[in-house]
Amino acid sequence: FSSRRRHTRYIGDWSSDVCSSDLNLCAKVLCGFVLCSGMANAHIVLTDQLAMAGSYYKGTLRVGHGCGDEPTTAIIVKIPVGFEGAKPQPKSGWRLTIKKETLAKPYTSHGKTITDDVVEIKWEATSKDFYLPNEQFDEFAFFTRLPNKAGPYWISVKQECTKGVLDWVEVPASGTSTKGLKTPAALLELLPSQVNHQH
Repeated sequence: FSSRRRHTRYIGDWSSDVCSSDLNLCAKVLCGFVLCSGMANAHIVLTDQLAMAGSYYKGTLRVGHGCGDEPTTAIIVKIPVGFEGAKPQPKSGWRLTIKKETLAKPYTSHGKTITDDVVEIKWEATSKDFYLPNEQFDEFAFFTRLPNKAGPYWISVKQECTKGVLDWVEVPASGTSTKGLKTPAALLELLPSQVNHQH
């Protein structure tokens, strides 16, 4: 256990490093973890919108409403290029479908060359008893290794309802502000990492 503890990096550790070198990134750290988590609760958003590049990450997407008043029946997540080995978290009453495609650039994981990887994850309610009503919210999670390159990444989500579909795919022309966008994709911003997470 002692060797594992030496490699543990907590939010406070790396946020201090970031703040000492870059005030803009420091502001994003404070916003992501303290101030801004509820600013876009009408959209589908990640509960943790900041992470370290090259780290392993649990992405939890919060669905705050249906399509108008209609309940949600399925959530389809597009896994961005560079996100490796994505695995969904199962949900009781929801059927999982995982789509893989051949990679343009294979990568190595645990000594194996990976030539195809997950590009889409779908959760679909198995019956109307498990539909997500507009009056309630829920979360859909996946686990993945993040790219080594820092910067903003956008995760597109399709929300299917009993009547209608919402495509959360809009991204700003520049920057990361989603102000003015009706159906923005979910933002994940990767901060530079000083630790090698490759396994």
